[in-house]
Amino acid sequence: MKPDIHPDYHEITVIRTDGTEFKTRSCYGKAGDSLRLEIDPTSHPAWTGVHRVVDRGGQVAKFKKRFEGFGIK
Repeated sequence: MKPDIHPDYHEITVIRTDGTEFKTRSCYGKAGDSLRLEIDPTSHPAWTGVHRVVDRGGQVAKFKKRFEGFGIK
């Protein structure tokens, strides 16, 4: 490796949304800095499997109204 061209790789603390923390190595910040996560595997629906349907502007209601009789004979 060439000297003086690579970023400083050091240990930081990662703090999850539930307050748990772990140490990892990163180029983020300075040695000993903390990185607070806004989304992590304990809170994001992609990992937890808990999804919410948010009806913004009546889109779900509009869809149901449009296709309410579809397929019924």
